[in-house]
Amino acid sequence: MGVIIALVIIIIWASHLIYILTNMNVNFSSFWFYFHILFQGYLYTGLFITAHDAMHRTVSPNRTVNDLIGKIASFLFAGMSYNKLIKNHFLHHKFPGEDKDPDFNINSQNFFIWWFTFLKRYTTISQIIIMALTFNLLKIWISEINLWFFWVLPAFLGTFQLFYFGTYLPHKYPHTDIMRPHNARSLKRNHILAMLSCYFFGYHHEHHESPSTPWWQLYKLKEQLK
Repeated sequence: MGVIIALVIIIIWASHLIYILTNMNVNFSSFWFYFHILFQGYLYTGLFITAHDAMHRTVSPNRTVNDLIGKIASFLFAGMSYNKLIKNHFLHHKFPGEDKDPDFNINSQNFFIWWFTFLKRYTTISQIIIMALTFNLLKIWISEINLWFFWVLPAFLGTFQLFYFGTYLPHKYPHTDIMRPHNARSLKRNHILAMLSCYFFGYHHEHHESPSTPWWQLYKLKEQLK
């Protein structure tokens, strides 16, 4: 099931991206212009969540298949290194909300400062080169304005969504006793809102409590632990 769900997300992401890049026009007066940008951003979030599940080996019991899907999802998201993501993410689980947590900003809880630090820690020179080469290659067939609005902007929105619902809200101060030992809080139980906001990753304490639970089963874990 994990492989099927992962492939469905990747296929829908790719199909919708191709459609909007080749069939949509930038039209600020059109409802569908904004809808497709937001929907593609949501699919980008799902792409990263797929890579994240692969880091916890919940996509497939076959390690080769699991890691292959993780690497594909990471690369498609923004040319990211799957191996670097794994290293940082397991530090995050080992030291959540502490100074050794690469996802946490112990020096400032300001949203934008923390977000900038978050992006800086995960951005690499090779990633920038890959994305720049891809952008200029795609310009051969696709208009540059379409690339900015339908490829770059949705990825940016997906990053924003992942950070806000998957890092900032769950781990920001104050860290209360109920958040121990993971320094993680959760959304109140509302499965529709949890799915729309970040693929159930608003149930973040539950994720830290059971990292081996795939994202699409977190709502069940929320029910069990309530």
